Amino acid sequence: MLRGIGRLLREYGFASRLFETGTALLSDGGFDGALCLILDINLSDGSGIELRHRLADQGIEVPVIYITGNDNPATRMAAMASGCVAYLTKPFTAKSLMQPIEQLLVGAASARLDHSSMA
Repeated sequence: MLRGIGRLLREYGFASRLFETGTALLSDGGFDGALCLILDINLSDGSGIELRHRLADQGIEVPVIYITGNDNPATRMAAMASGCVAYLTKPFTAKSLMQPIEQLLVGAASARLDHSSMA
């Protein structure tokens, strides 16, 4: 799944960095310039939702798209409460993943324009 998402993002012209675990992501710390994070709810070393909370506790506020193969109402509610921009259940279509990413890209471009017009 990880490599497939990486290939899909490259196909759409996005650079991505892939991490096998939440610990690897946290250790890397390269969040500057990240448009978003795509986190699996069930990481090999913990919960993607908990990872999102840990990032927020560190002041890292990057938009998150969750993916999961184990959807249930409690998990969905916890994901939504954590402030995700999308919650996708496996299997999902390329379009369902790319749509929120493209919306984030439009929002980021708009924010840059707004910021530059204030200068």
